[in-house]
Amino acid sequence: MSKVTVIGAGNVGATCADVLAKRNVASDIVLIDIKEGYSEGKAMDIMQTATLTDINVRVTGVTNDYAATAGSDVVIVTSGMPRKPGMTREELIGVNANIVKSVVENALKHSPDATLIIVSNPMDPMCYLTAKISGLPRNKVIGLGGALDSARFKYYLSQALNVNPNDVEATVIGGHGDTTMVPLTSLATCKGVPVTQILSKEKLDEVAAATKVGGATLTGLLGTSAWYAPGAAAAFMAESIIKDEKRVVSCGVLVDGEYGESDLVIGVPVVLGKNGCEKIIDFPINDEEKAAFKASAEATRKVNQILVDGGMIK
Repeated sequence: MSKVTVIGAGNVGATCADVLAKRNVASDIVLIDIKEGYSEGKAMDIMQTATLTDINVRVTGVTNDYAATAGSDVVIVTSGMPRKPGMTREELIGVNANIVKSVVENALKHSPDATLIIVSNPMDPMCYLTAKISGLPRNKVIGLGGALDSARFKYYLSQALNVNPNDVEATVIGGHGDTTMVPLTSLATCKGVPVTQILSKEKLDEVAAATKVGGATLTGLLGTSAWYAPGAAAAFMAESIIKDEKRVVSCGVLVDGEYGESDLVIGVPVVLGKNGCEKIIDFPINDEEKAAFKASAEATRKVNQILVDGGMIK
């Protein structure tokens, strides 16, 4: 028996629960929200697709009742205010820090051994906050960013190559921000062939630029943050953990010397399995990418300082 809790029944959280259910990732999926009846309605709606989509799990919704989440193997935190057009992820830090701190503390009271997946923005600082206040080992606190950004990178590359996205392998490391993410064009491939041998540097630069503002592009079109890809990315990560798939995924984790950085949550390639982040993989990135990663780390550390200065992290 396996159990996943999704905290926050908004667009991202509900999509995540829906993907988890349709892929039959866990036997028990709990959707929790502070809005009365909201998660109950979303869970019921998902369950009413059971005979249409071959769902063989139980999805339940509760209002602010963390006792119902007890014994969760994975807890996915999507709570917080979404971005509006023109907002950066970093501008959400003051509002969302208190929300994330509260829900993490409540979740761990009932599931102290759970692996936490942090989706709330700004993701890297929210994951850093969680790592500092939770008391969990670093392999148990994982941020969404790289998994989502890599999926977007693959999409934009597939568009440039005019191929199926599933035939593209590509990774984004660094912070989950419009100016901090680092698409690794030097390592991207299409069916094993380096994309640098297929696309011009100018086209690859265009793809990288589109990837970096992928979230902002959708926010501008939708009037709020995207939800299908973020929800699916969180479910993808949870599935690798629950099923011990050992997938290599770029995730926000607390680094301790890896890639030359420490005491910082930032996106790096990891192996996701039953113990959460089971290994950080050292990709052979080029000098330009190393410099971009270092700049990303410095920018992310500055945002983290806001949490320290505000007393959120002791």
